[in-house]
Amino acid sequence: MADDAHSDLADRLRAQPTLTGVAPPLDVQALPSDPVALFVEWLDLAISDGVAEPHAAVLATVDADGVPDARTLILKDVDARGWAFASTRSSRKGAQLSAHPVAALSFWWPSQVRAVRVRGRVVEASAEESAADFARRSAAARDGVTEGDWTLWRLQPARIEFWQGAADRNHTRIVFERGPDGTLVRARSEEKTA
Repeated sequence: MADDAHSDLADRLRAQPTLTGVAPPLDVQALPSDPVALFVEWLDLAISDGVAEPHAAVLATVDADGVPDARTLILKDVDARGWAFASTRSSRKGAQLSAHPVAALSFWWPSQVRAVRVRGRVVEASAEESAADFARRSAAARDGVTEGDWTLWRLQPARIEFWQGAADRNHTRIVFERGPDGTLVRARSEEKTA
């Protein structure tokens, strides 16, 4: 009986449509050389196209046993210093980042068949920047949170992947990796079945 239920679920999942969005035009030869500029370009297009919650991302961290942990949060900013997000230092993610200051962020914009993955080390912003972010929260969002506990972090990427899906499964990946001199350089662009 359990095998039949599993088979039925597997069949129903397999029957669900995928990659139903419409990918924007993409000229991989004309992309900016700066991955932050490319991310902002993709984010701005997602915003202007009405993608729901384009600033939402899944943040993955690791716990004390090295087991991955993931949750959805809101991107606060992005610039040359990194991808900024915030929470309380006393939270599970705060404890995990204190013990293992590395993470990955994953953005998914299904209506555009686009995703961005960012991974690298995480650094804590200054106390002043954390306080400024806390002050921008609504009064309701500040309720019950100690100002000094609120922390702004920046994920400083070692690798960024821009992914654009295609119905024929010849997806495009544009990868930037941190070079020996510390700068992010475009490592490759590829189309392949996945």
